[in-house]
Amino acid sequence: METKGRLIAGSHKRNEFILINADETARVTSVKELSGQICKICGDEIEVTVDGEPFVACNECAFPVCRPCYEFERREGNQACPQCKTRYKRIKGSPRVEGDEEEEDTDDLENEFDISADGRRNPHHITEAMLSARLNIGQGSQANVLGFVTPSEVDSVSVAPEIPLVTYYEEDIAISSDKHAVIIPPIRGKRIHPMPLLDTSMSTQPRAMDPNKDLAVYGYGTIAWKERVEEWKKKQSKKLQVVKHQGEKDGGNNVGDELDDPDLLMMDEGRQPLSRKLPIPSSKINPYRLIILLRLVILGLFFHYRILHPVSDAYGLWLTSIICEIWFAVSWIFDQFPKWYPIERETYLDRLSLRYEKEGKPSELAAVDIFVSTVDPLKEPPLITANTVLSILAVDYPVDKVACYVSDDGAAMLTFEALSETSEFARKWVPFCKKFKIEPRAPEWYFAQKVDYLKDKVDHTFVRERRAMKREYEEFKVRINGLVAMAQKVPEDGWTMQDGTPWPGNNVRDHPGMIQVFLGHNGVHDDEGNELPRLVYVSREKRPGFEHHKKAGAMNALVRVSAIITNAPYLLNVDCDHYINNSKALREAMCFMMDPISGKQVCYVQFPQRFDGIDHHDRYSNRNVVFFDINMKGLDGIQGPIYVGTGCVFRRQALYGYDALVKKKPPVKTCNCLPKWLCCCCCRSRKKNKKAKSNEKKKNGEASKQIHALEKIEECIEGIDNDKSELMSQTKFEKKFGQSPVFIASTLMEEGGLPKEATSVSLLKEAIHVISCGYDDKTEWGKEVGWIYGSVTEDILTGFKMHCHGWRSVYCIPRRPAFKGSAPINLSDRLHQVLRWALGSVEILLSRHCPIWYGYGCGLKPLERFSYINSVVYPLTSIPLVAYCTLPAICLLTGKFIVPEISNYASLIFMGLFISIAATSVLEMQWGGVGIHDWWRNEQFWVIGGTSSHLFALFQGLLKVLAGVNTNFTVTSKAGDDGEFSELYLFKWTSLLIPPMTLLIINIIGIIVGVADAINNGYDSWGPLFGKLFFAVWVIVHLYPFLKGLMAKQDRLPTIIVVWSILVASVFSLVWVRINPFVSRGGIVLEVCGLDCD
Repeated sequence: METKGRLIAGSHKRNEFILINADETARVTSVKELSGQICKICGDEIEVTVDGEPFVACNECAFPVCRPCYEFERREGNQACPQCKTRYKRIKGSPRVEGDEEEEDTDDLENEFDISADGRRNPHHITEAMLSARLNIGQGSQANVLGFVTPSEVDSVSVAPEIPLVTYYEEDIAISSDKHAVIIPPIRGKRIHPMPLLDTSMSTQPRAMDPNKDLAVYGYGTIAWKERVEEWKKKQSKKLQVVKHQGEKDGGNNVGDELDDPDLLMMDEGRQPLSRKLPIPSSKINPYRLIILLRLVILGLFFHYRILHPVSDAYGLWLTSIICEIWFAVSWIFDQFPKWYPIERETYLDRLSLRYEKEGKPSELAAVDIFVSTVDPLKEPPLITANTVLSILAVDYPVDKVACYVSDDGAAMLTFEALSETSEFARKWVPFCKKFKIEPRAPEWYFAQKVDYLKDKVDHTFVRERRAMKREYEEFKVRINGLVAMAQKVPEDGWTMQDGTPWPGNNVRDHPGMIQVFLGHNGVHDDEGNELPRLVYVSREKRPGFEHHKKAGAMNALVRVSAIITNAPYLLNVDCDHYINNSKALREAMCFMMDPISGKQVCYVQFPQRFDGIDHHDRYSNRNVVFFDINMKGLDGIQGPIYVGTGCVFRRQALYGYDALVKKKPPVKTCNCLPKWLCCCCCRSRKKNKKAKSNEKKKNGEASKQIHALEKIEECIEGIDNDKSELMSQTKFEKKFGQSPVFIASTLMEEGGLPKEATSVSLLKEAIHVISCGYDDKTEWGKEVGWIYGSVTEDILTGFKMHCHGWRSVYCIPRRPAFKGSAPINLSDRLHQVLRWALGSVEILLSRHCPIWYGYGCGLKPLERFSYINSVVYPLTSIPLVAYCTLPAICLLTGKFIVPEISNYASLIFMGLFISIAATSVLEMQWGGVGIHDWWRNEQFWVIGGTSSHLFALFQGLLKVLAGVNTNFTVTSKAGDDGEFSELYLFKWTSLLIPPMTLLIINIIGIIVGVADAINNGYDSWGPLFGKLFFAVWVIVHLYPFLKGLMAKQDRLPTIIVVWSILVASVFSLVWVRINPFVSRGGIVLEVCGLDCD
């Protein structure tokens, strides 16, 4: 879309549309989709002949087969078409084989069918007809006023009029026997007339058939040809394995002529799977599973002993400890069993390039729209956002396939001006990155890395250009810093743009929607004359009285506006502080999304979060390594990882609320060979299953593809005339997606793309319309479509809804981290971040989308549900955790204990429980690749966060849901400017510090009192004291990072010395008071011992 680099602002409800400082209206260049035929044997694209027609192997049924498969079948196979069994004829350019007829040098295939090019069906015809009422770009004057086309209109543009049409399984008496009829292959096998919209991935060209022949001859309606193709594939794979085995056996040398066989080209790297699963070795996973089962048994014995042996003189303490321990066991089960099937994955980027980036042809990689979200430029510095945008623009991906959308939900002119500066600097930075293939491609982190930047560099101009680029970046930083300094003081009349126009976003809560295309339109190239990816600034409209749904609403606005401007089939969302650290990250994701075998089932590819700027000790477990390297790998073996809010590549159709494609199961054993009593049971179960399936279909909603959606609409309105049918179709789509025919048409284009010849003015008006403040009212947005509303952690809820629709997700861990970001290393900011996450989980727990009761009977797997339950109930653990951390202090102060005198049997149970806990952790660290330091930091912060942030989140969530008291979360600061790890020692008081501080104080006092009491009572009291001291020390050790952060930075004395000094001084003082050697005790008291010394 070309806007001449000007800002577009407007409001659909107020009928405002302003093109600021624009002198002319530009045109939109059409986006041409390549929709070639696919070989039904190898899955590769069928080549196009010199006449522009696809290669046709069989003259009888036109079964789609590429030339290599055709030549292999003639040379090695049965020389017949897999579908109609007609013997293949030799085609020009193919070698002769035995049995060929005596024929001329070539077969006259070019003029065999007299079908005009206009008869081919174009999937864009339907979309253009839908948009004709709004955009006036229809194919003719008979456009439907509703924006939809009637079947008659489709027929007129789909099939040439001189060729009669017959339907499947029916004979048309109007067709004479001496004429040929067009057979249009079925898509889903239900249609009896041409589809309103074709699935481009399954499109085939109409071919002439003899209507006198039985259709089964051509293979329609049968599955015999599929079985033959599968057998043929098995033979191919066996042959390849034999050849590889022989090659390895002979040291890699050629053995015979088979290795030089040209038909092995169809089994090259480009035709192999684009990724593979790497299961955890059995030597690691089997002991791990055994220990889990053993731990379950020990837990049963432990609770059996604890419940049957109460403490009579401390019944309250005993009962409290039992309740807490039972909850800990339940939460452990929800956390442990989703890690039962951990896997890893490996991608093959070279195969992706061989398959979709063929030499001499345009790249066939799918387009990707990338979303960057920001709110407050003072807390999310523009320089960090600029680095993220620059890393996106320089990504290793075709430039015409990448579009970057920056959502400014604060409508800040600072963000707008910073993005303008970024677009100018990108014209120098992007060619530098691609020329020298540097990593990472965020300039701040590239120039800051302490590595040998000359490694593997052979171009003698690199040093000179790097120095020049570093100077350019430093000047760019100065300009950005100048904008930030200027933005500190807002003028009384508000901000004004360079041309004197008032900034439309001066009122943050009341402003129109704004769109500006900085890069990607005609005439804007880099300094070397190359095209740049598209860069678009978006700020959605905000008005008083409307609910804007925070980040989820902003992301949904980006989904809609990107569908109008570029409509890429895949989306990537990153936070403003998460830059692309691996320039091939998009290719890594496409290895899963574009895989021809399993790609259609994947809704999103989640990458782990990695962070820069964290202290080496990771005091507050910011890296969260245990979650990303253990829990997420376990989920990947079930139905996929949960969505964590950033670094995730989505399938656009999955965000639209469509169901995943369901794989058909092979036919099971019939009842004919079973006993009658078993047959009766089988029949009953079948009836139940049939009834359940029918209910499931009603409940699941719309299908995953556009054809499914249209079919369901037609099924509901069967028997109604076309006008009413189209009216109901439009109403159903508008209730789901909103009242924008352009956007509705884009949702029906599964492979993406834009309508042809649409004017930029019409598309811009639609773009302003879809980001208006009330667009998603009374629609399915936020309920079934897009990011789901109702929680501040919209990421968990959005991924959960997708998994409920039957989709699966994928966890991708490249060798070089795909994304890196910044994390709050200050204690207070870290606790506030955890508070927001926990509050979102509480909101989901108390909503209708709670995984405990939502989504049964759909595509969500049981262990995946366990994981989602654990992700929303973990804040409840704060109450038993606080109580359990208080028990040691109470026991030390009162002299009582939660366990009676321990017998040998109880000692064995306790020892077995501790050993099993330790063994489980060690084995998890082993197969997850996690160090003991990271594991221990995770355990410590589990206690710190559980006794502070989780506890507050629980009460705030209850107040919000039950009493309607709303809480606003604080945007976390992204960086510090006062030196490395400067914020680590910054102390900020917050009420979140009170509970853990209280626990620390009472446990330290408890230890002091317990030791003093033991000294007072003599030797016999030390034995019971050790158990109480163990639990108290356990609490203090887990809260030690909190205590260290509370002490802040000590300039002269280390914190550890201060803590130990206080403890030692307290103990020494108590001992001194007990001994008291300088005070007289009234002399020595003599008593008769009772022994007869004589």
